[in-house]
Amino acid sequence: MARKHPRSVQVYSVGGAVRDELLGRPVADHDWVVVGATPEMMLASGYTPVGRDFPVFLHPDTHEEHALARTERKHGTGYRGFEFFASPDVTLEEDLARRDLTINAMARDAAGALIDPYGGERDLRAGVLRHVSPAFAEDPLRVLRVARFAARFDFTVAPATMALMRRIVAAGELTTLAAERVWQELAKGLDEPRPSRMLAVLRTSGALAVLLPEVDALYDTALPRARGGNAGRHVARAVDYAAAHRYDLPARYATLAQDLGGDATPARVNVRRADALSSRLRVPVDCRDAARLSARHVRDVERAERLQPAQLLNLITAADALRRPERLERLLAAAEAHAQSRSRTPRAYRPAQFLRDALAIVKTVDAGAVARESGRDADAIAKAIRAARLDALRRWRAAGPR
Repeated sequence: MARKHPRSVQVYSVGGAVRDELLGRPVADHDWVVVGATPEMMLASGYTPVGRDFPVFLHPDTHEEHALARTERKHGTGYRGFEFFASPDVTLEEDLARRDLTINAMARDAAGALIDPYGGERDLRAGVLRHVSPAFAEDPLRVLRVARFAARFDFTVAPATMALMRRIVAAGELTTLAAERVWQELAKGLDEPRPSRMLAVLRTSGALAVLLPEVDALYDTALPRARGGNAGRHVARAVDYAAAHRYDLPARYATLAQDLGGDATPARVNVRRADALSSRLRVPVDCRDAARLSARHVRDVERAERLQPAQLLNLITAADALRRPERLERLLAAAEAHAQSRSRTPRAYRPAQFLRDALAIVKTVDAGAVARESGRDADAIAKAIRAARLDALRRWRAAGPR
């Protein structure tokens, strides 16, 4: 059980919990700042220390994180170049001043009163992402965080904040970011309701050319007017379509990375570019594989109804759809996002259902029975099973639409 703090100690709810409550959004996590306390006082009150770089403690009952009020000072480059100073003399306003955006620099006291020294509530109402202080420019990761928040809330970026972001990019600070941190922010942005806003903010700041040059180059790739006239805008619409249809992260990443050269680019080149992007960002295996599969086969999906049975079976086999149907579903999802974002009046995406039906036909073949009839030679068994599946697909295609 937690013991009461001395009267000189004050505990405040801060950051995202206050912001989301003002927006009427669900509050998932609470962050707390403790003003006027020392680590010894926290330990005496029953809190458990967890922080290495600065004093953070777990509440003994709720297990929520409580951080001592602190300030920070830049002493190097990149997002690691900071020193933190926690002291009972640090005020709440000083602690809030080190935060990135005004909408994240608000607090509520124990009585529920809002404390908003930097105008966060005003910026929430106006839909603006604005930095708290010039110290914003000291942390390059904030460029990605602003872009992610733009994707979440569909807010605009204040001109002065965008100017600071451009300075960070021009100074080469983004190159100091670890690939894992970049991917973490990009993945969160792809999972937001408007990923296109993240791409737009990154592009305006110059960060897209540094972090995702393959995607940035698409904005200089022309497409026919019926396709939207620009490959970059087409991809932006596609990732928004993926978000609107609640694709999982591998499918959203595949939507972003499957066509990094435009219509005239051979599939093998798109695969190479997708792999290079995935390797540089160190994306998880399921995201890498989804992007690679889509880059290789998105055009096969689009013309699925014209494929011969052998080509259909090759596509199903390449996706490993019999054992891992989610791989085919991600391929179909990414292809649908690209196809539907070309049209002003999206319709049912016929190739997806066609390939699902083809997979269902392949599954009707009893591979075990075929194997038992084919002897013990592995090659003969594999050929017999493939022949049986091809025969099933031929008969299905010959029967025509049902």
